Amino acid sequence: MIETRLLQQFIAVAEELHFNRAAQRLHMAQPPLSQAIRRLEREMGLALFERTNRSVALTPAGAAFANTARQILQSLDDGVAQTQRVAQGLEGLLTLTFINIAPYAPLLRALRGFRLASPGVAFTMQEATTQEQVQALESGAADIGFLRTPGTTTPQLQFETLLREPICVALPAGHRLAGSAQIVLALLKDEAFVASPRPLGPGFHDQLIALCQAAGFVPRVVQQARQMQTLIALVASGFGIALVPASLATGAQHDVVFRPIAVDAPHALCTLELLMAWKAGRPSAIRDRLIAQVRGAFAPAAD
Repeated sequence: MIETRLLQQFIAVAEELHFNRAAQRLHMAQPPLSQAIRRLEREMGLALFERTNRSVALTPAGAAFANTARQILQSLDDGVAQTQRVAQGLEGLLTLTFINIAPYAPLLRALRGFRLASPGVAFTMQEATTQEQVQALESGAADIGFLRTPGTTTPQLQFETLLREPICVALPAGHRLAGSAQIVLALLKDEAFVASPRPLGPGFHDQLIALCQAAGFVPRVVQQARQMQTLIALVASGFGIALVPASLATGAQHDVVFRPIAVDAPHALCTLELLMAWKAGRPSAIRDRLIAQVRGAFAPAAD
């Protein structure tokens, strides 16, 4: 194994073709430099320089090795620089998981701003349910997740609330209550509901059940779907009604109406949280930079 220092010393002599000038360039004495080059030649088993009392010249083998040595040193410098950029969070790979984030403009702005500011960071993006995200974050398969309250014990993960939004009722446009300004949940006790399966998001599912129970009934779920957009399609098709985040109303279909709930339950039951989560104790400069960017996007505007 040839030391990096020997390569640097060899390159200096190869470029100066003068041992004394090369020694001055390296800020060392000339005799140790001569000894180092002889040791390099012994290790390689060949002569790198032709020496006379008046001149120093590269042998053909020395000229070929000079190119190799420069490439090795440049590759090492490039590797060190890349490692430093990774350590500074300027380069690397980020894996994100998320529920439907299309309605959340601040999050979209943060992601767009981060990508523009960090062209050296590659992204892997995967839409997933809350429970799938928890598993990916705990296993290290994902760096950051954007999800709902898990409803399960997750001691390995750290959570931060980005926003809270009200729950609303999605109704077919022709529903008897579609013209109401707000919906009293007790009036829905005989309705058919569509909802997401509990294993995909226990926290969200249990909150909706508790909200209905606070209104005096247990919802009769007749159809289930993984994605919120599919639930809205089921509502439009007349399969039932749904309790959904109010942000879904921004992309409403003409055959579905969204109505706020008349608050007759504890406030915590009537609102949903959008959370940002990551694995505690797992350092990542790139991840931390994106976390800071997202925090800034959701921070209240200064007066």
